[in-house]
Amino acid sequence: MLEYGIYFTIAFVCSVIVTGLVAILMRRYGVIDRAPGARSRKIHTRSTPLGGGLAVYTVFFGIAGIVWLSHGEFRTTFNSMTLVGLSLGSLFLMIGGILDDKFTLRPRYQIIAPILASVVMVVLGNAPGVFSSPFGGVVDLTHITIMIEPAIHIVLFADALVFLWLFGMMFTTKFLDGLDGLVSGIVTIAAFVIYAVSIQPQWSDPNVALLSLIFAGTLLGFLVWNFNPAKIFLGEGGSLMTGFILGSLAIISKSKIAITFMVIGIPMIDVVRVMVMRVIKKRPVYIGDREHLHYRLIESGLSHRQAVLLLYAISLLFGMTALFIQAEHQLIALLFIFVLMLLIGLWLSKKDHTSS
Repeated sequence: MLEYGIYFTIAFVCSVIVTGLVAILMRRYGVIDRAPGARSRKIHTRSTPLGGGLAVYTVFFGIAGIVWLSHGEFRTTFNSMTLVGLSLGSLFLMIGGILDDKFTLRPRYQIIAPILASVVMVVLGNAPGVFSSPFGGVVDLTHITIMIEPAIHIVLFADALVFLWLFGMMFTTKFLDGLDGLVSGIVTIAAFVIYAVSIQPQWSDPNVALLSLIFAGTLLGFLVWNFNPAKIFLGEGGSLMTGFILGSLAIISKSKIAITFMVIGIPMIDVVRVMVMRVIKKRPVYIGDREHLHYRLIESGLSHRQAVLLLYAISLLFGMTALFIQAEHQLIALLFIFVLMLLIGLWLSKKDHTSS
């Protein structure tokens, strides 16, 4: 435990320092989110550097690489291909994201990096063929397996599930990145939950616990600069990468997908709700608006910080619940989250109808 605390502290301190340096670098090269106009959906009031995900990437993979090289037992969980897949996929996201932050790419080009990241993780990340089931027991998805010599091993249904899960996680954190510190804070909570679950005897996985704690420390250090009023934003690549890494940890950590979903489930369902609303209103699903729950909370009268802290509290509540319920009861909790978001969606729709 002492060693875990040391790595967490190192990640936090390094992240605080590196994030400050990245903010200076991004300002120097003009990778900045300008103060928005009156009709913009953005709510920040001053020009702020983008590209903060570069700090998260550098610190997290720098420390993870040191741990992998210096701890032989770490390689039993994270073989070289898994770590390469995670870091290479994240690198694609950072390159694509910084290009988008600088040049504002069209949506058809923005989608390239997330696809590449998901494919790389599926091919190199050794996706598990057996997943824990919320009904209890496990689900075996190894029925169709394709071998491509010399080293590519495709488990069709499992790999398809991993691809969709990572895609969903990436775009959840991307669309959630609308308020200062919202994504970095909620993903920090989720990383802490994976750590807490991974040190429990029935799910013991010390290597995943260590990597999750390093990730949490890195994001917490970034949050020092990113909390309202933010001095730097994650940017396109950073917002996608946090979801990608979190989703990958959930898969690697003996498929704790249900537990991770409990933390980030409300934002994920909110993304689906907003996309459905855009289709109903005949708007492009990739064009941003102020339909998301975090924007609506501010419109209902909460301050910027109050809205963020409320969403932190909800994520933490469901995350803590995940620690104390049995696997067969997680389905009930997931259904509760779905019903809660359905009620929120109905309330928002009624409010729109009343105001119109």
